[in-house]
Amino acid sequence: MRSLLKLRCNDMQFNLLCATLFTLVNALFIERSWRVIGMQTPREWVFAASVPVVLFSAWLIIFSAINLPLLRKPLAMLLIIGCAAANYFMYSYGVVIDTNMMVNVFETNQQEAMALVTPKLVMWLILGGVVPALLIGAITITPAKWWYSLLVRGLSILGAIVLILLIASVFYKDYASLFRNTNGIAKLVTPPNYISAIGNYSKDRWFSGDKTLTRIGEDAKKGPLLTQSAKKTVVVLVVGETSRAQNYSLGGYARETNPQLKKQDVVWFNNATSCGTETAVSVPCMFSNMTRENYSANTARYTEGVLDVLKHAGINVLWRENDGGCKGACNRVNFTDMTRWQLKDMCKNGSCLDDAELYRLDNVLDGLQRDSVIVLHIMGSHGPAYYQRYPAQFRRFTPTCDTNQIEDCDRQSLTNTYDNTILYTDDIVSRTIDKLRARQGQMNTALVYLSDHGESLGESGMYLHGTPRMLAPQEQIRIPFLFWLSDGYANQFSLDKTCMKKEAASREISHDNLFDTLLGMMDVKTNVYRPKLDLTRSCRTA
Repeated sequence: MRSLLKLRCNDMQFNLLCATLFTLVNALFIERSWRVIGMQTPREWVFAASVPVVLFSAWLIIFSAINLPLLRKPLAMLLIIGCAAANYFMYSYGVVIDTNMMVNVFETNQQEAMALVTPKLVMWLILGGVVPALLIGAITITPAKWWYSLLVRGLSILGAIVLILLIASVFYKDYASLFRNTNGIAKLVTPPNYISAIGNYSKDRWFSGDKTLTRIGEDAKKGPLLTQSAKKTVVVLVVGETSRAQNYSLGGYARETNPQLKKQDVVWFNNATSCGTETAVSVPCMFSNMTRENYSANTARYTEGVLDVLKHAGINVLWRENDGGCKGACNRVNFTDMTRWQLKDMCKNGSCLDDAELYRLDNVLDGLQRDSVIVLHIMGSHGPAYYQRYPAQFRRFTPTCDTNQIEDCDRQSLTNTYDNTILYTDDIVSRTIDKLRARQGQMNTALVYLSDHGESLGESGMYLHGTPRMLAPQEQIRIPFLFWLSDGYANQFSLDKTCMKKEAASREISHDNLFDTLLGMMDVKTNVYRPKLDLTRSCRTA
């Protein structure tokens, strides 16, 4: 028995083992490549057969070069465990491992991270990562003379290069077409995908050069609509989480998911899109003065945003948080973490239902002494544990997917559960509007609601969000975006709500519009204001 556990091989055999193992680890990449190739003709069959051969040859070159004594076994063990984790999320949720995904990994909170931990993930890591790693660790590599090992490695590398060149001489155009026309397929190759992503994230986060805060809009001041008004102006901005426009009945969804908001005379924008497909990108982007095309996370991290400009103008700004953090957008304004209240019947294990956002909101509104912008960052439809995002009375669409292993649920139950989260968000936003309407006699009030990004619910085998935007489906990009304006606010700002509804039916908008729209809604005069991006500008009658 002991002899069976004594695994022995020489240096060359260990490199061949590593090359074989990491070729098998990339079965998803091979399968996707074969699917794209089609394999309808003899040439396509040969081309498809060459894909694992090229992959094996590339790994043989890499491991022959980097597998140094003392380092080779720990390195292989670490890489194989990382591959198991990456493959689980790529197989289970259809995600792509890139820099933005690493932002999600490193900047998530404990509650969000634990929602992703499932028995399936644990088994995947054990069987696909820990067990192979232990087998690698148990191998005894018999030493050889240094010159012999160097010679064998050199011949291995040379032979693998020659084989790749021979295949390239026949299929170069085919490979070029495969990678050029199939967006993101290269990001399925692991461990290069997560190593590159971690490297890029580390570079942007810790080695990005000058970290001096760039101030903008320091010339900001209140305009006459505020200074000459007898009432305070209060705008509440509700930033949703993971809500996709396709599931809002306000936007034409067949199922009634907005029974409360449809009574509120809101302005619904039919064609709204997000800056990114994850909170860590979209939230800083929507509050920055950069458009999606020129957005840089590193620049945004060290540049003031619209909340800072409002503050420069003397506007009171408050951020109420229930979604794990503002990703830097609220760093310099008043901040309240609603989960810290640990409210009975609303909060459990550090996570709260969005009712927590309304806790003592009446007191906050009644105590305002200045013109104000209040941001409510809600949990919304954050997955994969959708069933935990709403109280029992909102479990109206059944059967539901009451697990965080959503890939194991049928599409209908998953959709039912997600739609219940939209019902609950509808209620939260509507009740916030009720609070603002009740105070029309004392203040001019308005509300804006938009989501940070959408969500995939199994379409094309994709779940959750975070797909690179250039590859992302519409489900992850199209977002709900709406306004509610009190009569007093509309009169004070000369806003024609009929005009806004007409524009909202056809105008294409995005997170790019939020910066200037908030400045316009608060009548802030500054040189960083861009009238063309203000969604209210064209419907002002004076």
